[in-house]
Amino acid sequence: MKFYRIYIELTNICGLKCSFCPTKELPTTTMDLDFFESIIKQSAIFTKEIACHVVGDPLTLSNLSDYLDIIYKYKLKALITTSGYYIKNHNYSTLFHPAIKQINISLNAFNKNDTSLSFSDYIEPILKLCKEKNSLDKEIFINLRVWNLDDIMSEREFNIEVFNRLNLFFKTNLDLDSLKLKDKKSIRLDKKTLLHFDNYFEWPSLKNPIYGHGSCLGLNSHIAILASGIVVPCCLDSGGIINLGDLHKNSLIDILNSKRVKDIKDGFKNRVCSEELCLRCSYKDRF
Repeated sequence: MKFYRIYIELTNICGLKCSFCPTKELPTTTMDLDFFESIIKQSAIFTKEIACHVVGDPLTLSNLSDYLDIIYKYKLKALITTSGYYIKNHNYSTLFHPAIKQINISLNAFNKNDTSLSFSDYIEPILKLCKEKNSLDKEIFINLRVWNLDDIMSEREFNIEVFNRLNLFFKTNLDLDSLKLKDKKSIRLDKKTLLHFDNYFEWPSLKNPIYGHGSCLGLNSHIAILASGIVVPCCLDSGGIINLGDLHKNSLIDILNSKRVKDIKDGFKNRVCSEELCLRCSYKDRF
């Protein structure tokens, strides 16, 4: 069993309250380094990439470099997803750590939080990061995410502000009205620096209506491990609803060989959801 990547939530602390993210149901938790290393050691059998988040922001951790050192020790690559608010709290030796393959920055986090920062104050450290990456010729991808599109263009004003600022900095000609999601979802801004856009999506919840059966990439391309050590089939199960096992008690290989995992995988092969949360997830319709 191999995965394209494994999501490991270093911490479920984000520091923000974005309206597009689910309410945190689990206690505030940060993985200690020894436990994290035990998980990385086990994960190295199954994948080459570690996405360092589920709902938490890894850049809230002052010792992020220690986690990245462990990932690098086991010859794995790291993906960092952040709101961008904490970039200025880290030096470039951490942000351009040799373990990092890609940094994803969710720009809509600024638009969905009450903050005393101006947009310029928020975006400048992000743009400086992009400039410094190219100046140092670092082979790291930076994805600037605008995942807030919808049929009524509810975030139009903010997105125009973003596009104008990016056009000025990268000397591009981005046009919100010309975006065609069916053709492509990213635009190159500079070397290994992309603007990535997508629609809003609904997080799965037992409170959602039943959407019916279908298939999913969970337990196929990826799994997720929450900061508590709970293993879940999908990076969107931030509340640990489909608790496949606890890595404090069981090994990853034993958890992945369990009957529940087999039932979920067999179901997806036949476009059948064996778990209630999956029935109430609309994201699987994208597949």
